[in-house]
Amino acid sequence: MKIIIYRQAKSAMQSGKLNCKKWFAKPIEEKTSRSMDNIMRWVSCDNTQSQLQLEFSNKEDAIEYATKNNFEFEILEPREVKIKPKSYAENFTN
Repeated sequence: MKIIIYRQAKSAMQSGKLNCKKWFAKPIEEKTSRSMDNIMRWVSCDNTQSQLQLEFSNKEDAIEYATKNNFEFEILEPREVKIKPKSYAENFTN
């Protein structure tokens, strides 16, 4: 099984970054694993492991878990936001 290891992005609705410190490991789902029931129109999945999302405190713990369980993994590094220093006086200068 192949998993993806990533850190969640900051929510657009909040200015804080508290929930951005956790790392997640999520299985990459195969395209053929889902099917639709003809009567009820429910979507079902034959692989229940695709519904898992494991949470880790740091990237090293997630990598250690993947190697210990012989999973292939891919790491998505988060992009760091560069904050431009601004001042109120810049609103009035050209």
